Amino acid sequence: MGRLAQPNSAFIGDRGDPDPEVRAAIQAAMDDPPVSYLRAVAFLGGSRLLMPIVASGDDSSDGPDPDRHAELAAVSIQAADGRRALLAFTGIDALVAWEPRARPVPATLDDLAATVLETGATALLLDTAGPVPFVIGEDLIGDLSQGRRLVELDDGGFGWAYVDPTL
Repeated sequence: MGRLAQPNSAFIGDRGDPDPEVRAAIQAAMDDPPVSYLRAVAFLGGSRLLMPIVASGDDSSDGPDPDRHAELAAVSIQAADGRRALLAFTGIDALVAWEPRARPVPATLDDLAATVLETGATALLLDTAGPVPFVIGEDLIGDLSQGRRLVELDDGGFGWAYVDPTL
């Protein structure tokens, strides 16, 4: 389990509302792949996403117990073939539809991709309970986790740009 970093100061005051343009890009990816899929991933590179954090190890409903301690953990799910995906959401509404007790942690796509690798997962699954589930697979996670951002080029192709975290 990884340690939670301090929230990104760029998200101070963010109420978790979904960005309609992000959701439209994801919907378009479902309607017209594969170029629209890459376009949606490129769009998500500049977006705020929410990683759900849940308490593990404390199933007591009688209130706090000083002898028991809960740990906060990122959430992943496992497919029948054994592959795991880390969960994230485009807005608080989608997170609450999945699990009302989860705590949202604002994050960037590159931070989430790094968490995917840190947890041993292979993919990032956005909005698992809807409105439109979207998977970013292991073919892109490695580059995203290194601070690279997928960008659409003027000729309609795609390439990788490096985002300098010191700027």
